[in-house]
Amino acid sequence: MANSPSGDSMTDRLVRVLETFTPTRTMQTAAEIGRRAGLPPSTAHRVVGDLVAAGLLDRDDEGRVRVGVRLWELATRSSLPLRVRQAALPAMERVQARVREHTQLAILEQDEALFLERLSHPQAGANITRIAGRLPLHASSSGLALLAFAAPEVQERVLARPLSRLTPATPADAAAVRRKLAEVRRLGHAIAPGFIEEVSTGVAVPVRDRGGRALAALSVVLPREAAPGPALEELHRAAREVERALSEPS
Repeated sequence: MANSPSGDSMTDRLVRVLETFTPTRTMQTAAEIGRRAGLPPSTAHRVVGDLVAAGLLDRDDEGRVRVGVRLWELATRSSLPLRVRQAALPAMERVQARVREHTQLAILEQDEALFLERLSHPQAGANITRIAGRLPLHASSSGLALLAFAAPEVQERVLARPLSRLTPATPADAAAVRRKLAEVRRLGHAIAPGFIEEVSTGVAVPVRDRGGRALAALSVVLPREAAPGPALEELHRAAREVERALSEPS
């Protein structure tokens, strides 16, 4: 697509506009989008107008816009994340019914854990994750399960960057994370006590392909004092069920 005077392409501008939407920022004006995307006001209004006309954004009566249903429709066509979610949901429902805690499904996306699904229970404890939300790979049980069974170049790329410490328990140096990843590979699951929130423990099991790479991670968030064994047993059983479902012809 044609470049602007600043050198960025129309595709770049479209992506920057769409990336201003977050799980907590779902409605914006064109001016707010332009400011957050680093676009001139006239460009922002034109790009937003084009996206609204295409149905990729929706505009309300007050002129604010949100992600459109058309964008969701296109994103879910022949989508691997959708197939993973569909295969995992029955197993997740059984896990959630038995452990009665937050049960989640995540994939590796742009070196982060992206959550595709979350099933909650009214009596479950604290949990900051949400559908379409992201967490650092080194700081979450889902992320550790994904990273431990990712390609070596992905692991090295993640560990070469600064690692944030979300709580005092979060492993925030490469050596500590490498030790944790080795533990995850040895055990076949990740346990992250207090890594995201001090009152919680995340436990996760990878869903792997035939080559051993992680396609996804199933996780449960437990109260810090809870024993992880029963939840891990359910997650291991669920992960094998999802792997069988994904191995069948689609």
